[in-house]
Amino acid sequence: MSKYSTEIKLDVVNYYLKEHPGYTLTAEKFNIPRSLVVRWVRKFKENGYEGLIKNQKTSYSGEFKQNVVEYMRENHLSCQETAFHFNLAGDYVVSKWERIYYEEGPQGLYIERRGRSKNMSSKPKNKNSNKEVEEDLIDENQRLRMENEYLKKLNALVQERIKRENKKK
Repeated sequence: MSKYSTEIKLDVVNYYLKEHPGYTLTAEKFNIPRSLVVRWVRKFKENGYEGLIKNQKTSYSGEFKQNVVEYMRENHLSCQETAFHFNLAGDYVVSKWERIYYEEGPQGLYIERRGRSKNMSSKPKNKNSNKEVEEDLIDENQRLRMENEYLKKLNALVQERIKRENKKK
């Protein structure tokens, strides 16, 4: 659910358009960030009441995505301006489509990318470990255990020597 209802957005926009107090004064009156006032007014001017309604999760066709990116390129618009023009949720959507368009070409926009990737599976794959690797790990483990025991004995001998030297004094 949106933090601000459509009615609040409409009140803010109407206040701004009728009273003309400026973005900052409108933001202070309604106790909201100035950037929201700017965004809502711009969306309202671009798309009317529909621009203020929260977009539900919609899936767009590849043709629509391609038209959006090509419109942005032809008219030299930013991602934000393009998102306002097509009443999209945000400029991040347009920038993602633009990246796909440049990396994979127009046909990349026709691929459905929602959800987990197809190469992910719920079961972990059985790893076929080589016997050589396994034997090497066992050997290393034994070597480290022996090294650990040696260091413990050496430490004990050093401690015993220090005790003897302290008793002589």
